[in-house]
Amino acid sequence: MTISVIIPTLNEARRLPDLLMRLRHDSADIEIIVVDGGSRDDTCAVARTAGARVLTSARGRGQQLHAGAEAATGDILWFLHADTTYPRGGLRRIERTLSDDHAIIGGNFRLLFDGRDDFSRWLDGFYRWIREHGVYYGDSAVFVRRRTYRALGGIRPIALMEDYDFNRRMEKAGRTCCIADPPLLTSSRRFAGRRPAAIVWGWVKIHLLFYLGVSPDRLARLYDSQRRRGKRNPDGVADSHAAQGS
Repeated sequence: MTISVIIPTLNEARRLPDLLMRLRHDSADIEIIVVDGGSRDDTCAVARTAGARVLTSARGRGQQLHAGAEAATGDILWFLHADTTYPRGGLRRIERTLSDDHAIIGGNFRLLFDGRDDFSRWLDGFYRWIREHGVYYGDSAVFVRRRTYRALGGIRPIALMEDYDFNRRMEKAGRTCCIADPPLLTSSRRFAGRRPAAIVWGWVKIHLLFYLGVSPDRLARLYDSQRRRGKRNPDGVADSHAAQGS
């Protein structure tokens, strides 16, 4: 059972080496596909040096994930963000979960945030609570059987909510699971310098407008305008989460 690991990137040259090294050390029977959305640093060179297959696509996580999945050949597709800390044994856990129960079509990992602030700790509990109600996002490392992915029509290359849109279709299609051990650690960088109340209200507003049929392109412009004001990463380029629109 081969796993295709699909990683969308934008200016992730500093974070990518450790993630790719951990993946390679944990399993040899994987295909790593890095889909770059126009990095201005050495992301692509770093990925190639580490033995990953590198693709380029239009910027936007929906576009990048769609392109990576179309090129993947594995039995399982695993969508992994570049700013996550790979959980040791994660690949074997996916393989064992799907091998032991053929009724499970996919799922995700329990998500923890690396911030030391109260809001990050609140997010740990909030993400656990919404997962109990069948709601989760791409930052929790979604995996799916390739045949299920195809049957569902795949991830739509939309500007925003591509992960939520796909996960909701997967939840309706069959039984999923959340792998609690090992958990996945993700970066809290997207929340830096922002008020928690404004973050939560922004999520509520985006979801409401999505349900009302507002186009993902318009939602992405609204979402990014709130997050990109004055936000710069240490390299002086726009934060990659905001730039990718998820």
